[in-house]
Amino acid sequence: MSRSLKKGPFIEVSLEKKINAMNTSGKKSVVKTWARKSIISPDFVGHTVAVHNGNKFIPVYVTENMVGHKLGEFAPTRIFRGHAGNRKK
Repeated sequence: MSRSLKKGPFIEVSLEKKINAMNTSGKKSVVKTWARKSIISPDFVGHTVAVHNGNKFIPVYVTENMVGHKLGEFAPTRIFRGHAGNRKK
């Protein structure tokens, strides 16, 4: 379900502050976050965000095509190891 247009996109405040601080200083470093529900804004482009998947942090390099999507979409939480039928050979 999408978010109300009146409310606007949700971006975690602490994450946005860190990205804006890096944009003003010109530094690039990996930012760790647990905010999988945060929407990627155009300010995030070119930065690497380490998104927690419940077990470890997955580094996600943000590109222009990712704007408008949520951070959690790029850090899968489940690992597919193959079907059981393939191991019987």
